[in-house]
Amino acid sequence: MEPIKTFSATMAPLPVNDTDTDQIIPARYLKVTDKNGLGEACFFDWRYESDGSPKPNFVLNKPEYKDAGVLVGGHNFGCGSSREHAPWALMGAGFKAIISTDFADIFRNNSLKNGLLPIEVDEQTHHQLMSLAEEDPNTFVQIDLENQQVTLPDGRNVSFPIDEFSKYCLLNGVDQLGYLLNLEGEVVKFEEAHIHYVDTKSDPVRG
Repeated sequence: MEPIKTFSATMAPLPVNDTDTDQIIPARYLKVTDKNGLGEACFFDWRYESDGSPKPNFVLNKPEYKDAGVLVGGHNFGCGSSREHAPWALMGAGFKAIISTDFADIFRNNSLKNGLLPIEVDEQTHHQLMSLAEEDPNTFVQIDLENQQVTLPDGRNVSFPIDEFSKYCLLNGVDQLGYLLNLEGEVVKFEEAHIHYVDTKSDPVRG
């Protein structure tokens, strides 16, 4: 996983409430176990006609939003079934963070485990960001994970919540397995001490 610290990015607006994971990545793409190529399938049924041609009015097909690194989504983003392919697809489409007023819990957890930052903000801030993204695709926001802040173009800082373990993993670019592997030395020391303790307790001479 790539570490997330502080970055600036333009925003793509998706003012749709209750965007579920089947819309983010249709079920027919869940057979794959490789993340490569999933970006092209992100929002596939919203992005493309039945003949495969792109729908020009969908935000991800508009050239002015092709380099956006932040998606401003509607309320209850990521609801529906629990599929890790949803954050995989969003990351494959170039997004580092999703901003919403609320996220489905499973989607939030899957995102944090895979290196996608879900940022929850109040309704006023959300409305401002959505409006800015719609009015000017070149609008940048700065995201500071260490201080848990989004800096708006007017200079206002808005805080967002994140649990300490997920924050540590994202800042250091490690997933849960990587975190455990980094503790291998401590695990070995504990096991060695535990084995010695068991041997001592089972020795009738020493015991």
